[in-house]
Amino acid sequence: MILIKTDQEIQHMRKAGKIVGETLAILQEAVKPGISTAELDKIAEDYIRKCGAVPSFKGYYGFPASICASVNSEVVHGFPSKEAVLKEGDIISIDCGAIIDGFHGDAARTFPVGKISSDAQKLIDVTRESFFKGAEKAVIGNRLSDISHAIQEYAESFGYSMVRDFVGHGIGRNMHEDPEVPNFGRPGRGPKLLKGMVLAIEPMVNMGDFHVKVLSNDWTVVTVDGSLSAHYENTVAITENGPELLTLV
Repeated sequence: MILIKTDQEIQHMRKAGKIVGETLAILQEAVKPGISTAELDKIAEDYIRKCGAVPSFKGYYGFPASICASVNSEVVHGFPSKEAVLKEGDIISIDCGAIIDGFHGDAARTFPVGKISSDAQKLIDVTRESFFKGAEKAVIGNRLSDISHAIQEYAESFGYSMVRDFVGHGIGRNMHEDPEVPNFGRPGRGPKLLKGMVLAIEPMVNMGDFHVKVLSNDWTVVTVDGSLSAHYENTVAITENGPELLTLV
């Protein structure tokens, strides 16, 4: 069931979203060669708690950390660790969530580590832009798959592929709510978009093939062919004035 949020509930979600957006901005400054993903996780958790919020991810179905830190061919759900030390030329996707006043915010970014290849930078840029192409369709009266189709059409026009096994989602009092928001599909399908729906729209784009697999830790998702993957996400509220990006600061 898709839960429609009231104006007051969306106001709470703005607060959660702002914390998430600020956390990712702090992490962007911290990402550099030589830092471990465990250190990034601590920076994130410290800031989220300083803001009076709680990390959404920590303990979620047993997830051990406050952020997902996915490096290079890792798509999503990478475990932060002291051993995972970033090096020049890597790319890292960081997914972050926070809950405050009973409501969640959720967002992700892919950052370069030092100087990266032009191909890697292009993947990051296209993934980010594919999100905005999709978010433009998050307006009252459109269908859910209008978002999905816009994301896929843009990213695939550059020869990339869309991850199909993992999708975006509704969000509110629970981090994952209905509906699922795929990053691929034909337009004009799925639920009609209504005022008060809040969606976590999150393209996951691979440089190579779209096939992925889950590692033995039962969490970390990687590309089967070892190609780079990028991730970009914001929490988006559908309002009378168009899409409002709650996690973009």
